[in-house]
Amino acid sequence: MKANSRYLADVLITAVAPAIWGSTYFVTTSLLPHGYPLTVAMLRALPAGLLLLLIVRKLPTGVWWGRAFILGALNFSFFWAMLFVSAYRLPGGVAATVGAVQPLIVIALSRLFLGKPIRFLAVVAGLIGMSGVALLVLTPNAALDPVGVAAGLAGAVSMAFGTVLSRHWQPPVSSLTFTSWQLTAGGILLVPVALLLEPALPTPTTENILGIAYLGLIGAAFTYLLWFRGLSRIEPSAAASLGFLSPVVATLLGWLALGQSLTPAQIAGFAMVLASVWLSQRTMMPVRPTRPGASPQPAIRQA
Repeated sequence: MKANSRYLADVLITAVAPAIWGSTYFVTTSLLPHGYPLTVAMLRALPAGLLLLLIVRKLPTGVWWGRAFILGALNFSFFWAMLFVSAYRLPGGVAATVGAVQPLIVIALSRLFLGKPIRFLAVVAGLIGMSGVALLVLTPNAALDPVGVAAGLAGAVSMAFGTVLSRHWQPPVSSLTFTSWQLTAGGILLVPVALLLEPALPTPTTENILGIAYLGLIGAAFTYLLWFRGLSRIEPSAAASLGFLSPVVATLLGWLALGQSLTPAQIAGFAMVLASVWLSQRTMMPVRPTRPGASPQPAIRQA
């Protein structure tokens, strides 16, 4: 019972991260200047990473220099650049639906890198989640920009690799230190790319500063601390399924903040997403017998 309670607590804490990420599209389109995806991604990662480095005061050593930059690129530099390109070029519903393929990619990569079996119910849960997201956020007049779709798919693949490798390469440091390394590395990698490929950012307004501060401190430093903590305790496939909560929160924000209405299809989408998340967590729980002759009971293996 204690193991189940710990697992549930870890899942709920980890779920806070994708729930907050659900506000990214709203903040990006409402508070940030348009047309600067790489610069915005860099400003989101680097200041937050440096702030955390000042707190932990610990740099990588040995092989962890390379791993920090690989993971920083996968989880932040490339992923966020593609995320912002997708957000700028696609309606939010299309971008969210394209990104919802990520849990299925994580299932395949977990098999490749971690030797985890591909569970049929986990794949079913992923498909249910994708369908739920589509019902939740797609509209009949949604436009499919090829560049935006390609960016969304590339971002999903990048985040999937980052999720699995973050579990595969168990760091010898705390989640706070691990987050600081990746955020800083990811931000550093984005600096030359942003300077070369984008014009200079105009003088920021108060709204721009508030948006960057929110995305950096809350949407990056705080949430990824929870995310990497979760990846050290629950299976990557189970963590990835929590990403379906992002479009749920995004839709709720549109309903609450923008006065948008909820259709019956969206309500059905809510139900499907929540069912998918529940099924994923149940599927990923290891099973052990409680005593000889007894039926198997869920058991949690702590990382």
